[in-house]
Amino acid sequence: MANQHGDFIWYELLTKDADAAARFYGAVIGWQNRPAEGSDRGYRVFGINGTDVGGLMPFPPGAENAGMRPMWLGYVAVENVDAAAADVVRDGGAQHIPPTDIPGVGRFAMLSDPQGVMFYIMRGTVDGTSTAFDQSKFGHCNWNELATGDPQAALAFYRARFGWEKGDAMPMGEMGDYQFINHGGRTIGAVMPCMPEGPPPRWTFYFGVEDIDVAAQAVPGQGGTIHYGPAEVPGGVFIIVASDPQGAPFGLVGPRKS
Repeated sequence: MANQHGDFIWYELLTKDADAAARFYGAVIGWQNRPAEGSDRGYRVFGINGTDVGGLMPFPPGAENAGMRPMWLGYVAVENVDAAAADVVRDGGAQHIPPTDIPGVGRFAMLSDPQGVMFYIMRGTVDGTSTAFDQSKFGHCNWNELATGDPQAALAFYRARFGWEKGDAMPMGEMGDYQFINHGGRTIGAVMPCMPEGPPPRWTFYFGVEDIDVAAQAVPGQGGTIHYGPAEVPGGVFIIVASDPQGAPFGLVGPRKS
């Protein structure tokens, strides 16, 4: 079955050192990487067990001096990229890359929501099914978490664009609620308030690992930094919030086997 409008279909790392990033994620998550066919910008594809799960792209020239920092971004499927991009801008978001064709791949745009959180939208050339987000598999994204200054406004914005619905909520005391997001009959992630004195609004993507304690050793061992965890979450699994050696934030989720 082809992906629905509003599905997360791809994840992409923008980084200032692609070789070092490829080595890091290979060691921590087990990803292989290969050059993308036809790319003239050094784009690579991350894969695991023969399945493509994400991409890796070095900064374009001058991007770092202009203030770009390493980051992970998600791609959300839409039926019409041009119409969806125009709708985002009309509702207070911004457009960073206008609707653009990638020959043989699809049409995409880079946008940000009204709180400044960046994301991509995309319509593939072929109506295939992406499994980059698959909560049943290690090495795939298992959770999409948005930290934002105005959770209610963010929920309304994404619901109007992508049809996401509120699920259950987990109280976090004075911080407010950890609000689950449902789409297509499953829970795909959550929206939460930004932590006081914490980083600015952003998406954090949690990738599945086979053993959270092995990953917890690998992250600092490969030059990354763990900011939180391992910590148990509902479902009997554990999470880590970390950043890679270039500073890109990401998450890991998996069981504790020892």
